[in-house]
Amino acid sequence: MKKTAQPLLEEYQLGDLTLKNRVVMASLTRGRATNAGLIPTPLMAEYYAQRASAGLILSEGTWVNTKSIGFINVPGIYTQEQIEGWKGVTQAVHDKGGLIFSQLGHIGSASHPDFFAGELPAGPSAINPQTQSFTPEGFKDSLTPRELTVTEIKQTIQHYKQAAQHAKQAGFDGIEIHAQAGMLIPQFLSQATNQRTDAYGGSIENRTRLVFEIIDAILEVWDSTRVAIKFTPVALSHVGIMTPDEETIPTFQYLLKRLSTYDLSYLHIVGPAEDLAGTPVAVLQENYFHHFRQNYSGRLMVNLGFTQESGNAILNEGTADLVSFGTLFIANPDLAERFTYNLPLAESDRDTYYTGGEKGYTDYPRAVPE
Repeated sequence: MKKTAQPLLEEYQLGDLTLKNRVVMASLTRGRATNAGLIPTPLMAEYYAQRASAGLILSEGTWVNTKSIGFINVPGIYTQEQIEGWKGVTQAVHDKGGLIFSQLGHIGSASHPDFFAGELPAGPSAINPQTQSFTPEGFKDSLTPRELTVTEIKQTIQHYKQAAQHAKQAGFDGIEIHAQAGMLIPQFLSQATNQRTDAYGGSIENRTRLVFEIIDAILEVWDSTRVAIKFTPVALSHVGIMTPDEETIPTFQYLLKRLSTYDLSYLHIVGPAEDLAGTPVAVLQENYFHHFRQNYSGRLMVNLGFTQESGNAILNEGTADLVSFGTLFIANPDLAERFTYNLPLAESDRDTYYTGGEKGYTDYPRAVPE
């Protein structure tokens, strides 16, 4: 088989880590921690190891504490048993020559009392995000949450720091802070869900405060070039009331300017899945990722249903440094090799995304022999 030279397959220096290519496996919730302790399993280790030819693997979003849970069968990283389970995953990936970051997340007000023995979840303000939570009884509408106290916010920041320490103990190569649409961090960024009047609400500086306090806490554990953050700046229809407003662009300009002062591993930006025309962020429709490249001085990873062709194109033009692929990695464990030899891609089975077990998880065949 003939190899083709292409930007996606170039080696890349990510801080002190050398990635064998610029094909990154994005975080994918797969619901396989099917045990009461939400402990990573040997099946999960097999799944990640199958995909170790990616330049970097990002783990599925992982709960930083018991209060952060909001989706069934998603693993945590707050108990010793969970750390031991993750050790099996990181060892399996490293044995195959791969690198893996842990994605640390908290779902905040978008959770459901079913996860907390009937107690309400907590968020920045007592405002229903009007989204859904995947509970043991199926999808349920979110409710009006409790407002977090300042003491609880400080405790949550420490839980992120502790989770970062646990990730290091578990053998991860770094961490990505999960600040995507619908999670706790964007709930603080959004004027719709954050109507606090203290140091964590009101001005852009106050609403972004949590981002920098979490990063600063984690930097007490990890070198900055092993710490990343992922945002979905313009999520629209699927996150309830947390849609872009007139402060979205100024908020991200402020975030990007301050984040540029940290030498982070990378900034991971998810593009818009919908047309932005007629929204307060319509100006971003053309050259979306270029806007972030212009406003951020560090390494940029991009995600938006990229193909091999479009991934190579955005790297070629210099708009991004790394490209993450989500859905393509589900059915193509050897995605980087398929790109290498221009082989056809398999289709994933959506019906098995969260079902538990091997089917639709570890049983997708490789196209390229190991």
